[in-house]
Amino acid sequence: MSVGRILDEGDLDPDPIGQFVRWFAEAGAAGEPEPEAMCAATAAGGMPSARMVLLKAVDARGFVFFTNYESQKGREVATNPIAALVWRWFALERQVRVTGGVERISSEESDAYFSTRPRPAQLATWASPQSSVIADRDALDARMASMQARFRDVDVPRPEWWGGLRVIPSTIEFWQGRPDRLHDRLRYVSIPDGGWRIERLAP
Repeated sequence: MSVGRILDEGDLDPDPIGQFVRWFAEAGAAGEPEPEAMCAATAAGGMPSARMVLLKAVDARGFVFFTNYESQKGREVATNPIAALVWRWFALERQVRVTGGVERISSEESDAYFSTRPRPAQLATWASPQSSVIADRDALDARMASMQARFRDVDVPRPEWWGGLRVIPSTIEFWQGRPDRLHDRLRYVSIPDGGWRIERLAP
């Protein structure tokens, strides 16, 4: 059900990252269970693929999530370093879409984040050959047991094949639902001088 909000050009932060941070905070305050959940779409060979991941950082450089670099999305962005992100916040009837290039974050940044993960999650990173075909669940459990033994008395290091990906936005669209279906869509488009052009799209 629409909550009757509107989105006018005068409402927008001149900086789309600032606008995103504002909406992200409002989504959390409105009770969205996982406001950081986003659909990340990548493509290689003309075939797109999409999955839900979690936003872990956002700043002027872009939007960061973490993955196995040898997973399907990791391989796809290595071949075709572009991606699209989508958030849908139902309580506020809002959506945000991002498109842009992709780069790996620094090893130091990935190390810092990995060190904050719960130990079972760290071990799972080593145990799971993400996106690879495996024989059965028992095989995965066996790999986990092996990693528990391998790292029993030491800190779990970050695997070199796991880390962060940053989506560097070229467009960011903010969508606000309206009861009459004439929704508001305002899109920031990056321009050569480093700024942003704001344009309204038909719903």
